[in-house]
Amino acid sequence: MDRHLVRSRILLKKWLPVIGLTLAAFVFNTSEFVPIGLLSDIARDFHTTEAAAGLLITVYAWVVAMASLPLMLLVSRVECRRLLLTVVGLFIVSHLVSALSTSYPMLMASRIGVACAHAVFWSIASPLAVRAAPKVHRSAALGLIVTGTSVAMIVGLPLGRVIGLHAGWRMTFFYIAVAAAVVLALLAWIFPKMKSDSAISLRKVPALIEKPALLGIYLLTLVLITAHYTGYSYIEPFLGQVAHMGDGWVTWVLTLFGVVGIAGSILFSRYYGKYRETFVRFAVIGISVALLLLRPASFAHGTVILVCIGWGLAITIFNLVFQSEIIRFAPKSTAVAMSVYSGIYNLGIGSGALVGGIVCSDLSIAWIGYVGGTTAVAAAIYCLRKLLPILRTAS
Repeated sequence: MDRHLVRSRILLKKWLPVIGLTLAAFVFNTSEFVPIGLLSDIARDFHTTEAAAGLLITVYAWVVAMASLPLMLLVSRVECRRLLLTVVGLFIVSHLVSALSTSYPMLMASRIGVACAHAVFWSIASPLAVRAAPKVHRSAALGLIVTGTSVAMIVGLPLGRVIGLHAGWRMTFFYIAVAAAVVLALLAWIFPKMKSDSAISLRKVPALIEKPALLGIYLLTLVLITAHYTGYSYIEPFLGQVAHMGDGWVTWVLTLFGVVGIAGSILFSRYYGKYRETFVRFAVIGISVALLLLRPASFAHGTVILVCIGWGLAITIFNLVFQSEIIRFAPKSTAVAMSVYSGIYNLGIGSGALVGGIVCSDLSIAWIGYVGGTTAVAAAIYCLRKLLPILRTAS
């Protein structure tokens, strides 16, 4: 019994750094998603349009896209624990500035600070989790990090919205800073010193691009994530204005969107090894269909909820599948490959938010699903006809 207890404590000690990173992932992604649920309130407070407020998402994502690789080149030799704590510290300070913002430019500047922290964190989080976990459980460690993202959509985004509705959007950012401070203290206590795996060099980037599988994944990610965020960036005002949902209903739909992400994580961990191509097909087709059905389904609460459930499941599986594929095809340069992937993913987020804003301003918010869905269909055709055969051959 004593021996079993000792083994359990040793195993828990080995997993603590991964658990700390998972909590950090939750807080970081809560911050990224929160503006989606608060766009109307921020726009109202600063007397601007929702499309203009949506630039907070666009600029944030584009800063992450542009800064990921340059910042990693700059800090690649820094000891991992020190780098991680510094990044979380910058994240906290930037959120305190967000909470104290008295003007739209001040809020935008603070979000740029958060974006810089995000750029570095998501370039190192997955590799650090894999290195910190017991060797036989490295895939589970990666799954935990992604679960932190899903839980952010389940709990973080709706909770941020509820706080924003009852105490103001500034308090949402303040509470994120408080949560991050708790995570910082935890990481300072449990995360071990860890040498930088290797210095990142720009010379590694062309070698990644020369791999057809990686290049195809990067291209698909850019187009499909642009399509996804064309609709998702403005889902909160869409549900209110087009689907005629009240604040409570909107919060529940956003919660369900994330809840199905947990289901997607479980399905992925159990069945992806056996049904890789099925998962890929479901992800790209599911996102396309959900976006195209968004407007037709908005005539009743039940139908739009069903569409959002399918949509949430599809995007979660997409994220899991292609993050796993990136690591599989770049085992010796994971940090560089993930940094490039993070940059491209966020370029897609920014582009999608910008396109969605243009649709809202020049056409109607009711059209965001049609515009995003058309783009997603093009990406799905490319994936099924071009990329999937490449992935199959490279296996």
